[in-house]
Amino acid sequence: MKKSIVITIFSAAFIVSCGPKSTAVTVPKFSSAENLAQGKTVFENSCNRCHKLPDPAKHDDQGWIKTLSRMAPKAKLTDEQHQMVYDYLISVNKK
Repeated sequence: MKKSIVITIFSAAFIVSCGPKSTAVTVPKFSSAENLAQGKTVFENSCNRCHKLPDPAKHDDQGWIKTLSRMAPKAKLTDEQHQMVYDYLISVNKK
């Protein structure tokens, strides 16, 4: 009985450790003008490679979380770049 509990705990820990390492964007982190400018640059340079740039007002904050969660891996953004783009977009959107 103890052996099966230990195996179950070990298996669960192993499965969790194999999960994705990136952190999800959920709230603004950067607010300095420099970081927002970097976010704008990453947004313009990375997103514009594959499609026309969307209007920041296209989505509310939650909509941008969903969109960026899907698109950031395709654009090969780092977690920090992902966060900066999100922070830039919500700083300029009107929703």
